[in-house]
Amino acid sequence: MRRQGATPPRKLHRTSASPVSPEEPLNIQRTTREECRSTDRRTPGKDVQGCRWPTVEWALNIGEGNDMSASLHTAPKAEVFEVEDLVRKVWEGQVRIPDFQRPLRWGREDARRLFESILRGYPIGNLLLWAKPAPSGLVRLGALSIDAPAYERALWVVDGQQRVTTLANALSHDGAHDDRFGLSVDLETQDVVRSQSAAAASVIPLPVLFDLQTLLRWFRDHPEVGAYFDVATGVAKRIRQAQVSASVVDTQDERVLRDIFDRINNYGKRLTRAEVFSALHSSTSADSSASGPIEAIAQQIADGDDFGLIDSDTVLRAVLARRGPDITREIRLEFDDQRRVSSDFPGESVQTAYAEAAIALTHAVHFLQRDCDVPHFALLPYRHLLIVLTRVFAHHALENPRERQLLRRWLWRAASAGPGVVPGSTTGTARAFCTKVDPADIGTTLTALLEAVPQVMLRIPDVSKFRTNHAQSKIVTCAMWEKGPRSLTDGHTIERRELAESLGDSQTPREALTAVVPRGTSAEGETDTAARWLMLPGVELRPREIVELLAVGSSSIETVWPDVLKSHVISPTAAYAFTAKNWADFTEERQQEIQTVVKEFLESRWELGFENSVSLDSFLIDDDEDLDLDGFDVAGQ
Repeated sequence: MRRQGATPPRKLHRTSASPVSPEEPLNIQRTTREECRSTDRRTPGKDVQGCRWPTVEWALNIGEGNDMSASLHTAPKAEVFEVEDLVRKVWEGQVRIPDFQRPLRWGREDARRLFESILRGYPIGNLLLWAKPAPSGLVRLGALSIDAPAYERALWVVDGQQRVTTLANALSHDGAHDDRFGLSVDLETQDVVRSQSAAAASVIPLPVLFDLQTLLRWFRDHPEVGAYFDVATGVAKRIRQAQVSASVVDTQDERVLRDIFDRINNYGKRLTRAEVFSALHSSTSADSSASGPIEAIAQQIADGDDFGLIDSDTVLRAVLARRGPDITREIRLEFDDQRRVSSDFPGESVQTAYAEAAIALTHAVHFLQRDCDVPHFALLPYRHLLIVLTRVFAHHALENPRERQLLRRWLWRAASAGPGVVPGSTTGTARAFCTKVDPADIGTTLTALLEAVPQVMLRIPDVSKFRTNHAQSKIVTCAMWEKGPRSLTDGHTIERRELAESLGDSQTPREALTAVVPRGTSAEGETDTAARWLMLPGVELRPREIVELLAVGSSSIETVWPDVLKSHVISPTAAYAFTAKNWADFTEERQQEIQTVVKEFLESRWELGFENSVSLDSFLIDDDEDLDLDGFDVAGQ
């Protein structure tokens, strides 16, 4: 609640979860700076099909600056805030999150423990705040969107973002709609619990407890719990008047604050390399968002292309690969003066680097989906393939179908050969492939990539050894997807959108697969086989109902039922065995069929024995070339 006479908070809006338009600028938040040193020490428009592309405006809020040679000349001022005052300042936009902060990591359990500590009177840690002006603008904080005015002296959270964000959201009616912040207090036990719509009247949501007027209305509407009124007001007082200590730094030198933030967080959860990169190459902005530039690129693709969420490390490596082939280089110096000159894109700003990398990565994703039958990130056999593709599309448009054909040829050869093409790790393999990309010549690039994959290393996956988290099994799943699996209920061909909805942000295709044969009933010695699984993403039937439907067929689509079974690689022989519940014969028959499908899928994409040149002009006969037609009967007689 707010004290009588206090300025009412500005109107809050719950952040929409709807996808962001690719033309809409991304308001991107960052992470940290100096910690990269410890991290590095540890790890020595529209296209022809009407698709919307990311724009350079994505990253206009991303700045530059890397010099850390600065010191704090004014001692921080110690201040103490009550939770009520601190939260009010957040709601009014006077407390902001600087862009070099890491994304919000806390979940509901972290939030619950924070309020549990407050109710027990435990200290909840000091804040480090940075006093400096703040422009007007939309401030996003957790699930809240705040239309904030300009302040001559705002407080920017250098350390304590997780706590401040959690307090402001969990105590707000708008923020508490988010599952991470929806908490209540059980007045019987005084425990902090998850909010539930069907909870007893004695379980009161935190936003109700926080506002006195709302709390009074609660007890007026629930007279049966009137005995708990004193308990409720006592809990509310403990929350509102809980004290939070803070050190407030007055300085205009952002480098100092980055350095302080890094030194504090060196002893907390270690940042990922992607978070470090975002922090090193960013700046504060008027419009704060809940994620860094790397995460924002991944989310943009997930929202716009039904490809799922690419992990931050892969996105970072794609950003690096676009600018140079060595993706293991030190990220701390990525935009210093020397690297700006030696980059594949000399003089490029940080903003442009992020935006153009997003465009190249999006092109690579579309190529996988449209040309290679890899519909989702969960079905991509190896992540380093996407990194290399990003570098290729960063330098070459590949508008020629022949160029795309050769690149697809390389993709499936490289996927089948695996990372063993280069001794060591997948990182080394990615770097080796990236060095084959000639920024000036697509023909040289494609030839070099294909020559880098020895044909003797190509392998057909064994479908009898099926593990959804294994690269070879993902290849099998892509082959199954290419068959165009159809719904068992209405016979429609399952769309990529349905697959994406089923997989979500999963890193394996398991969520799109349904087992139709009990484990252990296949041929002796086989622990699992692809023959047990059907690709039925988004299916609403229970496994038992699917088994029953397969056994008798769907009467509503009787005329196309054979085609439905064929789309799932189920032959009449296998279908007969399934109907008879002869699981061993079914899996044996279908396993052979799937093995054939996978073999044909790969061999048609490897295209062994064919010319690898981009230009086939030398193999064509010119229209006006003189030919000796003596003895040749044009009519074929």
